[in-house]
Amino acid sequence: MNTLLTIDERNAVLRSMAKLVEQEKENILKANKIDLDNYSGDDLAMEDRLKVDDSKIKGMVASLEHLASQEDPVGVERFSFKHENGMQVYNKTASFGTVMIIYESRPDVTVEAAGIAFKSGNKILLKGGKESLNSNLRIVELWHQALKENNVSTEWVEYLQFDRKQTQEFLAHPTQPVDLIVPRGGERLIKFVKDNSSAQVIVSGRGNNFVYVHDQADIDIALNVILNGKTGKISACNAVDKVLIDSHLPNKEEFLKKLVERLSEYNVEFIADKTLEGKLENARPVKSEDEWYEEFLDYKILIGEVDSVSEAIAKINKYSGGHSASIISKDDQAAKQFMETVDNAAVYHNASTRFTDGGQLGLGGELAISTDKLHQRGPIGLQHLVTNKWYIHGNGQIR
Repeated sequence: MNTLLTIDERNAVLRSMAKLVEQEKENILKANKIDLDNYSGDDLAMEDRLKVDDSKIKGMVASLEHLASQEDPVGVERFSFKHENGMQVYNKTASFGTVMIIYESRPDVTVEAAGIAFKSGNKILLKGGKESLNSNLRIVELWHQALKENNVSTEWVEYLQFDRKQTQEFLAHPTQPVDLIVPRGGERLIKFVKDNSSAQVIVSGRGNNFVYVHDQADIDIALNVILNGKTGKISACNAVDKVLIDSHLPNKEEFLKKLVERLSEYNVEFIADKTLEGKLENARPVKSEDEWYEEFLDYKILIGEVDSVSEAIAKINKYSGGHSASIISKDDQAAKQFMETVDNAAVYHNASTRFTDGGQLGLGGELAISTDKLHQRGPIGLQHLVTNKWYIHGNGQIR
């Protein structure tokens, strides 16, 4: 779009959208039921992300209302100085222009991620998966209604109803300007976008998150953090897949027994590294090293043993997705070493990795959780979905 909407226009559209999502709740749920009935159910995590219920609708409405209340992220002065020749120089935040969000399964992305991109002054291109088509199209209708109610062109939010081949072609040779692409989904989707895109891509990466139980761990905290991380929401990228237990942990056998008991209540499958073979009840051995790299998105957990903080750090840095890792320890020095050296977007001390989320970390919401180091790492909130621009005012200066 050529002209940036005013902040009042953007906020008005977001407030209208919040009201419409609330009013049209039953129609959204009906459309989502069609998608759920059509889904094969092969992938437990995808089905969980596909489902819309009252709680998710409330989350969508709250997200839109919160966005409408936030300061404008565009035009914020980051730096200024007066040049010796009299020019006044400013650096300010600026919108990207057009943001394409390509995602699997999650109809709430059609509301929340699109809302963040719209608030930060961008035109939105949405490409959802075929499994959530009915839900997505219904929500996009509401976006268009909200835009029309505020005399704003419906071109600001566009849904691309493409098949895989058309998507591949569009990524390589866009038929309209695309400044930024955000893939939201599994590793295959992210690789597909990176391999084919001619535009910049923010990688919303895989999880495969670790919990390290240090030899000075509080056992109750360790059990609760692992249980929450593994069973709280298996479809989340902040879920736990791997547990490393220090070989010097006092009462290690008792801890392992309790861990198996508590996770077994959720029918979690146990995989034992060779360091723990025969020590974990009902566990199968690791099939290959590939399982250490794998993000499970399922009720399964891989447990191994390490001899030191340094070994835990090395293992996490080798195998994790660069997302989140937690150390459970009463030793602040060990925690400091772990947090400073683990190469993840978010590192925790005595807390669950499930908090790696824009809403939980004070951003109000998120477009994605980036495992890239540029231009923003971890949850990408409203204030991060901007680039910058230099404004120089002179009165005839030449160099």
